[in-house]
Amino acid sequence: MGEYIVNFSNWIWDTPMLILLMGGGFVLFVYSGFLPFRHLGHAIKVVRGKYDETNVPGQISSKQALSAAIAATVGLGNISGVAIAINMGGPGAIFWMWMSAFVGMATKYFSCSLAIMYRGKDSSGEIQGGPMYVIEEGMGKRWKPLSVLFSVAGVLGLLSIFQANQLTAVLRSVLLIPNGLDNGESTKWVLGILMMITVAIVILGGIKRIAAVASKLVPFMVILYFATVVLIMIQYIENVPSMIWLILTDAFTGQAAMGGAVGAVIVIGARRAAFSNEAGIGTAPMVHGASKNNEPVREGLIAMLGPFIDTIVVCTLTALVILLTGVWESTENDGVRLTLSAFEMALPGFGKYLLMIAVLVFALSTMFTYSYYGHKCFNYLFGAEKANYYNYFYLVTIVAGAVASLEVVVSFIDGMYAIMAIPTMISTIYLAPKVKAATKVYFDKMKKEEVGK
Repeated sequence: MGEYIVNFSNWIWDTPMLILLMGGGFVLFVYSGFLPFRHLGHAIKVVRGKYDETNVPGQISSKQALSAAIAATVGLGNISGVAIAINMGGPGAIFWMWMSAFVGMATKYFSCSLAIMYRGKDSSGEIQGGPMYVIEEGMGKRWKPLSVLFSVAGVLGLLSIFQANQLTAVLRSVLLIPNGLDNGESTKWVLGILMMITVAIVILGGIKRIAAVASKLVPFMVILYFATVVLIMIQYIENVPSMIWLILTDAFTGQAAMGGAVGAVIVIGARRAAFSNEAGIGTAPMVHGASKNNEPVREGLIAMLGPFIDTIVVCTLTALVILLTGVWESTENDGVRLTLSAFEMALPGFGKYLLMIAVLVFALSTMFTYSYYGHKCFNYLFGAEKANYYNYFYLVTIVAGAVASLEVVVSFIDGMYAIMAIPTMISTIYLAPKVKAATKVYFDKMKKEEVGK
């Protein structure tokens, strides 16, 4: 079974997803008039709360929506995902992660604007957002099979099995194995059960509790990780320019990639970027669609900051640590254990503990937010009155992720993400003219207000 999962994931990400995500994202990037570059400053003002509204539909603030979305994206994809990308595609894969992030900013701008523009209601009458509602409300009932396809893939693909797997790996490597406390498979089961209980305490409180916890954890984990990485980079500061040059040159030579093909490096970079920042997958529109915001463009501007923070900033920092320490060439470790080796080499004695804390916070915050995504998909398929059953299914699979193999877990999630991206990108491109028209109206209004002052 594992072999079929791996083969399917490799096939669908080879060309179909490259064309859909990077090609479609590039089209949106150009169609927007390079909006992510032109209005980045305005987006930062918006997220700081300058234009917050009250007494509008929704469940959480725009800032909380961004925090929850970043909690799901700034996580183990930035630690393990980057390591996997370098392992599989060499340093050049990071360049293609950057390219995916820039076009992903445009994709998130359009998809999250649409999530506010075309909100729907679940069976209990609660305002909801996300690709499934965008498709049904914006494209019409005849497109509902795409909504169902997205939701089915979301129920399965938004499980936190990868986070459980990698958190188990780092806890065993740092705390248990060195102290002779690891009993192999039984230890994985125990750690999985402990993670399940911790996540249950938060997610059973619903989106408001998830958003409240995420809005506190996200700044903490980003600052901690950023500070640790900067500390490492200072030690190797003279080598930073050469490592950046290595990323740029290797992106077009493909010498370190599987088979030595540039195309393989591009696929690996795009695949890991999609897992890291989730642009075009459809997860962020679900949480941004719950925002207390009546202005679609404003929500889209907030959302587009996600891929920038996630991939351009955090993933680059991780990549530089791995490359600067040279562990990518001198060890056979994979995933989080490769990053762990880099931290331990650069900061002997305590580096691994700092990374362990970061991984713990990253993994748990992602687990909290993913539960909300899957819950919304289940809600759409089976109704609000049955949606809470999903939480119990979600919690049980955390244990399964802790004991499964990394290759199967990564391939399963990648495969489901690919299926989710199909309805998301089709609807985003189809309805893009609506967003472009709203963008013009919004910025014309902003100019008039500035002149009026």
